[in-house]
Formats: sequence, structure tokens, C-alpha cells
Amino acid sequence: MAQGQARSPGSNMALRTYCCSVSAWQRRLPFLAWLPQYSLQWLKMDFIAGLSVGLTVIPQALAYAEVAGLPPQYGLYSAFMGCFVYFFLGTSRDVTLGPTAIMSLLVSFYTFHEPAYAVLLAFLSGCIQLTMGFLHLGFVLDFVSCPVIKGFTSAAAVTIGFGQIKNLLGLRNIPSQFFLQVYRTFRSITETRVGDAILGLVCMVLLLVLKLMRDHMPPVRPEMALGVRLSCGLVWTAATARNALVVSFAALVAYSFEVTGHRPFILTGEISKGLPPARVPPFSVSTANGTASFTEMVQDMGAGLAVVPLIGLLESIAVAKAFASQNDYRVDANQELLAIGLTNTLGSFISSYPITGSFGRTAVNAQSGVCTPAGGLVTGVLVLLSLDYLTSLFYYIPKAALAAVIIMAVAPLFDTKIFGTLWRVKRLDLLPLCVTFLLCFWEVQYGILAGTLVSMLLLLHSVARPKVSEGPVLVLQPASGLHFPTIEALRDTILNQALEVSLPRSAVLECSHVCSIDYTVVLGLAGLLEDFRKQDISLVFVGLQAPVLRILLAADLKGFQYFPTLEEAEKYLRQEPGTEPYNSCEGSVPEHQVALLKA
Repeated sequence: MAQGQARSPGSNMALRTYCCSVSAWQRRLPFLAWLPQYSLQWLKMDFIAGLSVGLTVIPQALAYAEVAGLPPQYGLYSAFMGCFVYFFLGTSRDVTLGPTAIMSLLVSFYTFHEPAYAVLLAFLSGCIQLTMGFLHLGFVLDFVSCPVIKGFTSAAAVTIGFGQIKNLLGLRNIPSQFFLQVYRTFRSITETRVGDAILGLVCMVLLLVLKLMRDHMPPVRPEMALGVRLSCGLVWTAATARNALVVSFAALVAYSFEVTGHRPFILTGEISKGLPPARVPPFSVSTANGTASFTEMVQDMGAGLAVVPLIGLLESIAVAKAFASQNDYRVDANQELLAIGLTNTLGSFISSYPITGSFGRTAVNAQSGVCTPAGGLVTGVLVLLSLDYLTSLFYYIPKAALAAVIIMAVAPLFDTKIFGTLWRVKRLDLLPLCVTFLLCFWEVQYGILAGTLVSMLLLLHSVARPKVSEGPVLVLQPASGLHFPTIEALRDTILNQALEVSLPRSAVLECSHVCSIDYTVVLGLAGLLEDFRKQDISLVFVGLQAPVLRILLAADLKGFQYFPTLEEAEKYLRQEPGTEPYNSCEGSVPEHQVALLKA
């Protein structure tokens, strides 16, 4: 093409098509956007972050398998698939996918401590999450309010934390049901094993001290002396890898006693060595009473097939959005659904149980200076190496040490400040929080469902009660859309305050905030207009948006009158000259409204 010659329309169209195609591929495979700019500096930071997260996830995975009621190796089986899938599909550089305390609790609740059920639950949860991602159903999560989430996570923190008291104290034969667990734990307190109790408490103190050291460590500056910077780096490394350090310390203590012929601690015991075999998820399982078919397994898991995918998505997307906001970038919620869904689906082929985004490990990732999701590759490789070479050493890890790791991990989930915050901001929101919190101790699904229903009822109550202004003319202002749950309350308010009084008065329905109505509302408004007409007074409408006006005009309501502003409506109702309403005749609609209606 000659210099200065304009591109032909065909070449411009081809260029636009190419750019759209590249953009579409980058949306579905986000790594294509950052991989071309990858640098050695990013590689160094990602390696450090991946190593830090790996040293955190290995002891946590072993501990969370205990929470899930599964053999320890299943925690490690669940800890690496997300690292590789998220490299390709993730939109957050900080998020790490893997086993978490809350997801492990749900797995324990819905899979009866049976690995086959846990693996099948991962497969089915992944399929549901993938379907939601492809259908762009992420908005469904918006119906679960923050008080419900806080109530659930706080109850989960108490349940998980108290469930580890038995391991911390070395108690045996404690049931898993929460209330029975509390009763039997206190009944068996005299059977506490001194060695486990001392070691567990020491591990908790060490974890707390290391965490406080990291939280209060001053930031490293270039002008600091080399010795100071090295000291700060050493403290930061020790504090970041505190789970691995404390568990290794406890295993060394246990091994020292073991070689002298003493066993004061309950140990983790044998762990299957090597990588998990790749195989299709179990669609049937042998039980003491025969073989449970796929249909029977699904029926056994029941509500878990809804609760586990939902909570997994909520937890992961909440983590991604929190760190995206903190570090000034954006995440694609539907792409995150695809990432976690594919992770669970593929993970089920290597015996993983359901996973989600981990807030604690994501925080470690971010604080380590991770630059891209490539840091997850280092974490995944580290987990695979531990499965292949370190499982024999895991035998000596005391269960009390893993219990300490779990308790310290879930303690921040109990948000004590939320109660005071809601008391100051909106006390009514304490209701769904408390309902969820209390019922989750009975059944998790009932707690979440009841809390969500209470939140929806509070929302409907506020929507169904229009704002009322007193005066010679009654003015009502619905807060949002007018739909079938609200019309009866609106009708009762208007009748009680405008018609069923000693001196009936006209009313104005100020609809500037109303963006939609349904057929039930149209029928209700027709009845109201008839009631006002019988009393020989007026009900008029103000501030109708084009979609709402279009519906009301199409309904051809008898006596329908509307005004663009409240002032004009009040002038008309006071019978001041020079003001006329627009009625249902299309010819009376002003030109600017006609343009809107035809748009």
C-alpha cells in the first residue's frame, strides 16, 4: 500500500474482525493477555510467591482433609489441580484455588466421610458451576446478602474450630454432629492426653507469635542497612511459612519421642505415597448393604449438590473481588465461575474433593508480590513433589499440630465486629445474620436458606411500603419496581390514607423510581382508579418512565392521568387554571414522550 493511501473498507473490516477475535480469545483464556509481556522480574516474584503459598498449602491440605473426614492424602490430591487450571482461566493474579476450611466442613457434612462421595460431589459441583458460567448466571449469587454470608462463615468457624478440640486434646470417639460433639467433648475432658494438649497449645502460641511478627514488621526500604533488610526478610519468610515450620517442628518432636520408644502424641499415620491415579469419578460405590447406584448417591448427597457449588462460588468470587479492589484491577465473575467449575470437574478425575478460593493463601500470595497466575504453577509442582517424596515423613505429624493450624486458620472467619457494625448501620440486618448463624449449627442448608429468605422478606417489606408525604394531597413514592408482592400493600396505604378518612383527598403516585411493573400491578391500579372515580376525586401519576408509561397506555386504564412533574400534578389537583393532565389518549402525549415511546 502506498504511503498516505487510505485503507480500503475491506482491510478495515478485516482488522476489526481480527481485533475482536483476539479480544474474545483473551477473555476466555486470560493468560494470552499477560503472557507476551512476561519478564524475568515477574518470574522471580512469581517463584517466591508460589513457593510461599506451597509451604502454606501442604500442611493446610493435610489438616483440611481431617476436617473433611477423609484420609490425609485427599487434601493434597485437592491442592494442585486449581494451580494449573487457574493459570489458563483465572482473571486474578492473586487468587489460589484449593481446599479450604469451609468447603472441607461441607464435604464432611454431605459425603459421610466416604472418599467416593467426596470425589463425585466434586465432579457434579464442577458441572453445575461450569453450566452457571456458560449461561452467565453469576447474578444468582447476588441474592445471598452479606449478613447471610457472615452468619454462615461465623458458624462455620465455630463448628470447625470446636471440631478440632478433640485432636488438640487427644480425645477419642467424639461424634461429628455439632451438639453431640460439644456434649461428648466436655464429658470426656478428663481423658485429655497431656502430651497432645501441651504440644497443641505450644503450636497455637507459635503460630500466633509468628503471625503478629509479620503483621507488625515495618516495611523494608532501600535506605535500610543490609543487615536490617536481611533480618526483616528472614522474619517475613519464617512468618509466611509458619504453618510448615510449626508442623515440621511438631513432627521432629514426635519423631524424637518415637525413636526412644515413647508415643505421647496421636500421629497422622500412614499416607498413600505417590501421585493420585487418573480415573473416572465413581458413579457407584460398594457399601456394607450392597452397591449404591449413581441415583442413590445423588439422593444421599441431597441439598449438598446445591449448597456446595453455591458456597464454593461465593467464597471464590468474594476473594477475587476483594483482592482485585485492593490491588486495583478487575476480575470477570463469569470467567471465575468457569475456572472453579473446570478445576472441580478435572480434579474429580484425580480424586480431589470440592475446592474453592482460599482467602488466607491468597493473602500470602499477594503479600509475596505475585505478578501473574504463573505463581500457582510453582505451588502445584511443590504439592506434587511432596506427594511423591515426602509422604513417609508426614507419618510423624501429630494431629494436635494440624488441629492448631486449623484453629488458627479459621479464627479470623468469626467476625466479631460485624455485630457492632450492623447495630450502628442497620439493626434489621442482624435478623438474617442471627437466623443463619444459629440454624447453621443444626443444618447448613437450612441456615443459608432461612437467612436468604429473611433477607428477601426484609427487601420485599421495604419495597412494598411506599414513602408517604402528608398534606392536602397525598403523595406516595414507591422505592423501586412495582411488582405483584407490593401492590396490595400500596393499595391498602392509599385507601387508608386517601379514601377511608373523614375527608377523602386526591393522591399522587410519584413513579420516578419505578422502572418496571407487571400485569398484577396493572389490575391493582385499575381497581384503585375505579375507587377514586367513585369518590369523585383524582389519582394521578407523576414521573413515569417510558417503559412503564408504555405498559399503562397499552392497558387503556379508565381515568388514567399523568404529569411530567409533581408541581404540575399538585396545581391540577388544586384546580389552578392552565394545567391539564395527559390522559390515555395517545394524541395527548407530548412530543418528547412520543419519541421515548417509539424508541
